[in-house]
Amino acid sequence: MRALVALVLGLATTIAFAPVSLFPLACLTLAALAWLWRDAATPGAAAALGFSWGLGFFLAGVSWVYVSLHDVGGLAAPLAALATFLFCGYLALYPALAAYLFRRFCTGEGYRDAGLFAAFWMLSEWLRGALLTGFPWLSLGYAQTPPSPLAGYAPILGSLGVGWIVAGCAALLAFAGRRLRAWGALAAVFVTGALLRGMDWTHPVGAPVRVALLQGNVPQSLKWRPEYLTLSLSSYLELAQGLEVDLVVLPETAIPLFFDQIPPAVLERLGGGKGLLLGAAVREREGAYVNAAVGLEGAGRQAYVKRHLVPFGEFAPPGFSWFFTLVDIPMSDFTAGPRRQPPLSLAGLTIAPTICYEDVFGAEVLDFFPHATLLINLSNTAWFGDSLAQPQHLQILAMRALENGRMALAATNTGITAAIAPDGRVLDRLPAFTRGVLRVEAQGYGGVTPYQRWGDALALIVGGLLGAPALWSRRNR
Repeated sequence: MRALVALVLGLATTIAFAPVSLFPLACLTLAALAWLWRDAATPGAAAALGFSWGLGFFLAGVSWVYVSLHDVGGLAAPLAALATFLFCGYLALYPALAAYLFRRFCTGEGYRDAGLFAAFWMLSEWLRGALLTGFPWLSLGYAQTPPSPLAGYAPILGSLGVGWIVAGCAALLAFAGRRLRAWGALAAVFVTGALLRGMDWTHPVGAPVRVALLQGNVPQSLKWRPEYLTLSLSSYLELAQGLEVDLVVLPETAIPLFFDQIPPAVLERLGGGKGLLLGAAVREREGAYVNAAVGLEGAGRQAYVKRHLVPFGEFAPPGFSWFFTLVDIPMSDFTAGPRRQPPLSLAGLTIAPTICYEDVFGAEVLDFFPHATLLINLSNTAWFGDSLAQPQHLQILAMRALENGRMALAATNTGITAAIAPDGRVLDRLPAFTRGVLRVEAQGYGGVTPYQRWGDALALIVGGLLGAPALWSRRNR
């Protein structure tokens, strides 16, 4: 029965994330989960509850994996369902680990156990984002983008630290909720977050730049078929016609050709003689190609090469090359770019580019700062159909804008193409699965946020220090 309750709590927690964004729910469901963990008979029993919660959470939250494998990739439904279940089962091991460690070291003292719960929760999310190339999607902090008052902590502690705060508040509710002092502490956390939201960590740099984000809405099922090449070309050429802007941005692999195969006349018409940033596959040598964001301005050319590739989508992990015989995934053998790459300079902006789900890794985005003045993400979310992936991805980009105090732009093939303010608010967006142009006044920003200076280290140190008293008390006992 308790395992079923934990499973339902996991399912319910996904409602805290986009598109519903009922952000207070994350704190409430986690409070119930924390109580279940401490009340478990053994650490192993707590781990089982953690696994049940994780299974419900990820099966609901990343259900788009099935859509990508079956609806778009063509994998047989039973195999796609099995692969999705196994993947979610793997992800559920991380909350199971947090549960085991918490139950193993909890003391029965409310405040100390709250610190311990939050510390182990953060540790599990940090490991999930680092091991086996990492998958930090749906980390708890992402649910706290505006209007949540906890968004104010993002420029200081990052999404990992915001998730730690949510876990700590949930544990306080579970273990010390009957004490007036605990309610005072909770109120202080939320009021401080709301006040921090009003702080300007960065400042405008230069004049606003006119940018056009093109959303071609080309179905993935047609995109890579040679007979439909003209569909992609005509879609983006029509959208680019007559634009009076300083920079035109096309999404990831917008034109289904290698960059050297795109006629120069097409590139000239897309950019309209101004700056152009487009996603394209670029051949480096015979048999080797990269996923790149190519910037063109005048006679100059710059390129950013995607660093963090998607396993089973852009490369096969060792021993899994057979996987691509079961699915229809074109361009699935990319080469990763180097870790250190400079920002792109276009139309007077210094751009921190990310491609597809690279922007999920907040610590990696920091490599572009403090020099970059604007974030731009190029994605082809057609791979995920009409699923939760699009609003979740937009929420992730909003967190990156918050952490870095920079405006962020999302250029996607099928949606959601959007402009986000440095405080994480979505300023404007195009409807998903429509063809259109989003015109944006992109303002560059300069300055350094505490998160840019310290990365995830600050959250890990603070969380570890506040979790240490429980471990020390347990050791003395």
